[in-house]
Amino acid sequence: MTAQAPDLDDPRRAAIVRQARLHFIAEGYAGTRMEPIAREAGVSTATLYAFFESKAVLFEAVINDASEDFSQRMAAVHACTGSPRERLVGFITAYAEFMSDSFVRSIFRLVLAERPRFEAIAMRFFERGKRDFGAVLMAALAEMTKAGQLNVPKPSWAAGQLMGMIEHPVFFVPLVTGDEVIAGRAPRQIAEDAVETFLARYGA
Repeated sequence: MTAQAPDLDDPRRAAIVRQARLHFIAEGYAGTRMEPIAREAGVSTATLYAFFESKAVLFEAVINDASEDFSQRMAAVHACTGSPRERLVGFITAYAEFMSDSFVRSIFRLVLAERPRFEAIAMRFFERGKRDFGAVLMAALAEMTKAGQLNVPKPSWAAGQLMGMIEHPVFFVPLVTGDEVIAGRAPRQIAEDAVETFLARYGA
């Protein structure tokens, strides 16, 4: 008789992933143990293994869960309307707020640290990020260029330039310094400054 697959909507599964996320971030993959995760999630070790047959499978679930969380947080940005300035400021402000979140950086640190061990998982994580963020921005730039609102010959380059102006102060500097250096400007101000620079180059 074949064992029944665990219910993905079971609240015990969510509790396990939530606790595992904390452990992996704090202790890394090698330092994380399954027994404390089970205890803190309020389940037996046997129940944990019924959902996740190994630590590697649990790690993949944690990264997939974080990736889904990130996608949902950015989904509302896709509907930005108005002038090119309003649309770009709306998208890039949300992106700046997202990238300045210490939890987001913690997940990126974890994925980067464990990439040699979990290369396929890391690549899926990064590819999904490119699709959720970069592809949406590129499509918007192409649309506004077609409408005569912008002059963007290569949306992929322009999107990378705009996102790069956000990523350096709110993501890469804290990623390297361990969050000890905080940007002096608020995410909204960083976004508005970046959009002004962008429009000076690509405005119609």
